Amino acid sequence: MSEPCKLSVVIPVFNEEANLDELIRRCLAACRSAGRPFEMILVDDGSRDRSAEMLEAAAAAHPEAIKAVFLNRNYGQHAAIMAGFEQVSGEIVVTLDADLQNPPEEIPRLATTMDEGFDVVGTVRANRQDSLFRRLASALINRAVQKATGVMMHDYGCMLRAYRATIVRAMLMCHERSTFIPVLGNSFARRTTEIEVGHDARKQGDSKYSFSRLISLMFDLVTSMTTYPLRLLSIMGLIVSALGIGFGFFLLFMRLIFGTAWAAEGVFTLFAILFIFVGAQFIGMGLLGEYLGRVYNDVRARPRYFIQRVICGNQCEEKMR
Repeated sequence: MSEPCKLSVVIPVFNEEANLDELIRRCLAACRSAGRPFEMILVDDGSRDRSAEMLEAAAAAHPEAIKAVFLNRNYGQHAAIMAGFEQVSGEIVVTLDADLQNPPEEIPRLATTMDEGFDVVGTVRANRQDSLFRRLASALINRAVQKATGVMMHDYGCMLRAYRATIVRAMLMCHERSTFIPVLGNSFARRTTEIEVGHDARKQGDSKYSFSRLISLMFDLVTSMTTYPLRLLSIMGLIVSALGIGFGFFLLFMRLIFGTAWAAEGVFTLFAILFIFVGAQFIGMGLLGEYLGRVYNDVRARPRYFIQRVICGNQCEEKMR
């Protein structure tokens, strides 16, 4: 009987000092119960509380199991996970948020499902403990992603997921600045599945996703995975133009029959048509600006993140990414 595949758990951490002790304790217990070699990569994403000190202490206390990665500032959840991906050595890679809303005890079940030959195992949060706004926004984004990618997973917002190491390496070869990891991973996967997992209310600390950051994430998601909005804009432009031409002929016909006094000399109608076209132009410029901004960022080819140091056991390695 072959030895079980090694498990790597990547966890981005940003201002989570209130949850870290419990997170590390529960993750270590869950990984040990999986009955396979494992490692935990904890990535400090520029925390401003005591999280970095706690990660350093955890790496020193558990040198055989924990590797701590420190970014020099906050780059965002997905960039931090990509930094963690560079440090993994396992054949199965699990990502997990540090807020303990997704129980670490689900890690062994994800690893067991991956042993069935899947490239990606997604999760669906059962009895989700989030606000109504978060649930509605998540449902809308999930539906858009399903349409754009053709991969029918139901909860792209849940970061508790498992990836084959080959998928992780493929993601690391992608150098775009705006990265949405669940969608990017699925774009390389041949066999995917999803399982239901538990979901708890946040016990301590605050959510790092404000309304403005959720909007930013939505734009990153849409523009990083497809050019469909540009195509949709062209289709809408054709429809609006056709309606405008048709309405123009209608106005001409009615003026010939009823005279210029019809519909207040046509002034308000012309204003309505003008507003439609001006609105369509602004929408188009906004979408083009989103794409051009991302092209600009990719052409500059700046590092996606900067790893200040990595602590593995008693060794500290300085490096840049």
